[in-house]
Amino acid sequence: MLLKTHLAISIFFILLLLPVVEDKIIFVIVALVATYIPDIDSRYSKLGRKRIFRILQWMSKHRGMIHSYTFLLTITIFLVLFIPVLAFGFFLGYGLHLLADSFTIAGIQPFYPFKNKSCGIIRTGKRIEVGVFVGFIIGSLVLVFSHLL
Repeated sequence: MLLKTHLAISIFFILLLLPVVEDKIIFVIVALVATYIPDIDSRYSKLGRKRIFRILQWMSKHRGMIHSYTFLLTITIFLVLFIPVLAFGFFLGYGLHLLADSFTIAGIQPFYPFKNKSCGIIRTGKRIEVGVFVGFIIGSLVLVFSHLL
């Protein structure tokens, strides 16, 4: 999926969960940043274009280890133990990215290193993804306006 779709999905869920979160600013920032992170293994992504991630891209193929729930849970457990204020936002942003990518044709290996794949019918940048993007934008607007009224 395109970054804008990942962000639209994350923003919707951030807005949905914001009322029950204690450290709202940290939660929002961490969730949005975490939405970007799974694609650092692609040299064509926003973060992946940075030279610092070239070594990582050499060691891991796109949608490999970094695009797995195994990796997500490992990092989340580390955060829960050592920096708990970051854990929920990270889990949400990163997890939603993986969930969304699991509906694409390329899919993900959810429990890397196991080779089984989770994939769907969405082609990146095509009609269904545009519909998902628009749907989550509309959903976010509904959430914002319902809180204002």
